[in-house]
Amino acid sequence: MVTLPAPAVPYRGMFFAIGGGLVLSVNDVAIKFLSGAYPLHQIILIRALVGLVFLFALLRVTGLGFGQLLTRRPKDHLIRVSIVMVSNVTYFLGLAALPLADAVAVAFVSPLLVTLLSILVLGEKVGPRRWAAVGVGMLGVLVMLRPGSGVVEPAAILVLISALCYASSHMMTRRMRDTESAFTLNFYVQCGFVLVSLAMGLTVGDGRFAGSPDASLAFLFRPWVWPPMHDWPAFVATGLAVGIGGLMMSQAYRLSEAALVAPFEYVGMPMAIFWGAVMFGTWPDATAWVGIALICGAGLYTLWRETVVRTRQ
Repeated sequence: MVTLPAPAVPYRGMFFAIGGGLVLSVNDVAIKFLSGAYPLHQIILIRALVGLVFLFALLRVTGLGFGQLLTRRPKDHLIRVSIVMVSNVTYFLGLAALPLADAVAVAFVSPLLVTLLSILVLGEKVGPRRWAAVGVGMLGVLVMLRPGSGVVEPAAILVLISALCYASSHMMTRRMRDTESAFTLNFYVQCGFVLVSLAMGLTVGDGRFAGSPDASLAFLFRPWVWPPMHDWPAFVATGLAVGIGGLMMSQAYRLSEAALVAPFEYVGMPMAIFWGAVMFGTWPDATAWVGIALICGAGLYTLWRETVVRTRQ
């Protein structure tokens, strides 16, 4: 049985969410960088193997032991892994065809979905101030998305599907938190990625379906190639990012209510702008900066409000 510490748990969940969002932004930019030369399933396989090596090393160094990986809920893990798998595949297929900031902006409908599902599935109570924080954050995303600018295309629909699956996976995390550690949750997801990626590689990795003019389909069916040395840092970066960020985000949703954690995932939006500028030469204009301010302000307000409420208790 996994026990949760009583004091300051909400704060810890918030900070894990912020840290996880920052680290996972590295995963996004690394996969965007690799998406022009490698198939998605090859990238995910290498990423998962690197993530597993990191996970095993962390268990060994911390002395927690590999008993952390045992579970009595294999069916729940199968469901959660399947949901996470669909979320990742649809997101990265959309990411291959969209600018980084646009894809992340569309994906950030997920915190609103988390809030909605936390009411319907988990029975959590969401007050007006939390709704306001999520709403302001969503307004910031809409400002950056600029409806009518041509962003809503098939690739964006894939990202919206990913957002729904992502929110659903966090509902599973909350339901499993009493018996499953963050290590356990992360381990089975990585194993799922390895198995599915190997299956894809064995069936379509020879490139028999390659050559589609669509960027998403080209990313999916491109033949496997051995990466040159200069691309390996990006592969290692995506593996470490998903290993560290996945652990932090799982822990965030284990420790705090889903509706409380969700707004803090918006930290990934300004990070997408940063990486877009540094790696791909795109820089936000004045409108985009308004969106960033709204997104960051929503998270900071939620943190301030939670501090005020707990001080009065």
